Amino acid sequence: MWKFAPILKTTIWGGDRIIPFKGLSSSLSEVGESWEISGVTGSESVVEGGPDDGLALTGLIKRHGASLLGKRNYTKFGNSFPLLVKFIDPSTDLSVQVHPDDKLAIERGHTNGKNEMWYVVSAEKGTRIANGFNREINPAELDGLLEKEGIEHVLNYINVSPGDVYVVPAGRVHAIGAGAFVIEIQQTSDVTYRIYDYHRKDRDGNERELHIDLAKDAINYNDTEGQAVEYTHRRDIPVNVVRSPFFTTNILETDTEFIRDYTESDTFVILVAADGEADITCGNDTIRLRRGNTVLIPASAPGVTISPRHNIKLLETYIS
Repeated sequence: MWKFAPILKTTIWGGDRIIPFKGLSSSLSEVGESWEISGVTGSESVVEGGPDDGLALTGLIKRHGASLLGKRNYTKFGNSFPLLVKFIDPSTDLSVQVHPDDKLAIERGHTNGKNEMWYVVSAEKGTRIANGFNREINPAELDGLLEKEGIEHVLNYINVSPGDVYVVPAGRVHAIGAGAFVIEIQQTSDVTYRIYDYHRKDRDGNERELHIDLAKDAINYNDTEGQAVEYTHRRDIPVNVVRSPFFTTNILETDTEFIRDYTESDTFVILVAADGEADITCGNDTIRLRRGNTVLIPASAPGVTISPRHNIKLLETYIS
């Protein structure tokens, strides 16, 4: 098992919750994102602690290969890690944006597209997100809406609550609203096309670049399916909330010892602590996992024992 040093990203829209949530000692302000596990070039995670301490994620995969990723994943992805996990904390609304699917991204020279999900850890009163459109539109109408700054009128805005889960497939226009503190799980990609940014200016007084022409071919103009995932909250049993070709995510919540058997899985597993504290034991290795921590479990692991010190809520993610 491995933990990684968080990669803190300061942004013009960043908030003040990530550092205290994760229990870090840092004087950074406006931290919008903490990248927990990342294989993105230029923002690659580094192992923190243990015999692989200081090793970058790519080097870790080269050292452990299929025993880390799983045989199917290693055949498909090689030494690239296929998922990116973040905490996101916006103090102002994020830009209205869209991501390309695999086909379009590859045509444009990228490795893959970007399908993602959000789990809402906390939300201030009245917080909302935009996820898809509230009605079908067409490219010509989009041009008019952007020209008149009316894109927000056709977005599917939803008031969010802690525990909400949203799927954000490639092609869906979306935006995370101010006050929503979320865990984002996505394909490894940093390709984002902004289509509207409220005339926000960067630290140099310049409006940020928009990517409207690139976005037009990526947008699913008929996408009105952005409601929260319906699931039943249960304790002491994994609750599936996302199952896709890109990743599967379950919610695990327990205050008693809990065993997960991964013997037949042939995939790495990521555990993200949304709340609580537990000891995670795999073989002879035990790692303390607290709120805001993330751990990577290798495909070779037969399973893990989760021993809560306080009630623990985990997101369990893998590629099935």
